[in-house]
Amino acid sequence: MSYVRYIDKTKAYYQAEGYDKPYQWAKFDDVPFTPLKKPLAESRLALVSTSEIASRAWEDQRLPLERGEAANVYGVAMDTPLEDLYSRTDSFDMNATTLDDTNSYFPVTRLQELQAAGRIGSLATTAYGVYNAYSQSKTLEVDGPEVLRGCREEGVDIALLVPV
Repeated sequence: MSYVRYIDKTKAYYQAEGYDKPYQWAKFDDVPFTPLKKPLAESRLALVSTSEIASRAWEDQRLPLERGEAANVYGVAMDTPLEDLYSRTDSFDMNATTLDDTNSYFPVTRLQELQAAGRIGSLATTAYGVYNAYSQSKTLEVDGPEVLRGCREEGVDIALLVPV
């Protein structure tokens, strides 16, 4: 296999830890789908990642949550040089993968290439980081609406979610 079987690994982890109830993955029987209102080549796209992305250029090298900021959602400038971006998250399978390739969890270079090729109309100036809160209700009631607000402010048509 060439991919990480996260659902199987998470179930096994919770069982090995002795939890009575296995981890409950989010499941929605009715998922709303909204067709694009204009072609992708004319659309504005925002990047959203749960990678706990950080910038070496930030004056305070701690992530917003580590600095005591209550928000679970934070912004990262899309024009941040790739070499300044990294993730210090511990919420990935360190035995099966790495975070060495920033574009694998924060594909800013690939998106810039798609924009340059005319496949995407434009990129929002802000990408959104969302901490892994492990709370479906917080994600639905707080974090999702916060990302949506930011996207609407920037006139975003499409959001690309890259979960880690």
